[in-house]
Amino acid sequence: MTADLSVFRFDGADLRTLVIDGELWFVAVDVATILGYSATSAMTRTLDDDEKGMQILHTLGGDQECTVISEAGLFSAILRSRVPSARTFKRWVTHEVLPAINRTGAYVAPQTPEQRMAAAVLEAQRIIEARDAQVAELTPRAEAWDELASADGDFSVADAAKMLARAGVETGPQRLFEQLAGIRWTFRGRDGKWRAYASAVSEGYLTERPQSHEHPRTGERVLDAPQVRVTMRGVERLRIRFGVLRPLEAVS
Repeated sequence: MTADLSVFRFDGADLRTLVIDGELWFVAVDVATILGYSATSAMTRTLDDDEKGMQILHTLGGDQECTVISEAGLFSAILRSRVPSARTFKRWVTHEVLPAINRTGAYVAPQTPEQRMAAAVLEAQRIIEARDAQVAELTPRAEAWDELASADGDFSVADAAKMLARAGVETGPQRLFEQLAGIRWTFRGRDGKWRAYASAVSEGYLTERPQSHEHPRTGERVLDAPQVRVTMRGVERLRIRFGVLRPLEAVS
């Protein structure tokens, strides 16, 4: 099945986009060219499987199967790009491309945790850029983002670990739990399950989501240990605490 394309022009280069099942995707070769990657594969090999895929597209040479990347994949590619125009490209996408596609009504807001995080970061940077135009001296960008990072939203420890890893923090789901314990954000309860310290919850870094299951024999609802989740503010606090600021600053 072929998909209809919307074509945008950035600095003389085409950026082809398409909407698949209500989600926005970008033609990978266009993004790789604009962001200065040596090859499309050099960009896509670092993306997760759900951030890339294959799609049959209409081209001048006929229908062809091409690699496409999701909005979350685009965000990751921008963060890793080292070309000076990456910041300009990011701003153009968020200020021109996304609003234009939103007006068609075919595109819906991202729903996965990583996509929500990407969208939230982009929105925060748009607010910071607006402040840049209004005042001559700003609070350092890390502090300004810290204020914005108190927005709603929380993520599983696994998702938070993935976000931090992409920002350059050496971690993973199990390791992050140990790191959280090391800074006294979490502890193991008597049942061996992880719990959040009240102080971390009150600071807005962690939340706990109630969990339960149905007893297989009695059918009664049984309460389980709550799931520890990391807020958007908590993710950014961890990034700063572990001393990794360069990836965000590279395109901010």
